[in-house]
Amino acid sequence: PMAVLSCVKYLMFIFNVLVFAGGMCLAGVGAWVAADPAGFQDIVATKAVLRAGAYLLLAVGIALALLGFLGCCGALRRSRPLLLA
Repeated sequence: PMAVLSCVKYLMFIFNVLVFAGGMCLAGVGAWVAADPAGFQDIVATKAVLRAGAYLLLAVGIALALLGFLGCCGALRRSRPLLLA
């Protein structure tokens, strides 16, 4: 029973690290598009859609990174409130 709990703890930690990394990647792409929209002008036709998409990517990335970080802390400390957040 104790080994199973330890395995679940580390699996949750690894999953939350992946969520954190994905959030950081999304935030990085969002910041890159917001800072240099000229490189993405050929992909997206209108500038308003590009600007809104960049800020949306940035916001979702930051939210995912925060949730992943809290999940990592909750998994390592076995803190139920952090994991429920």
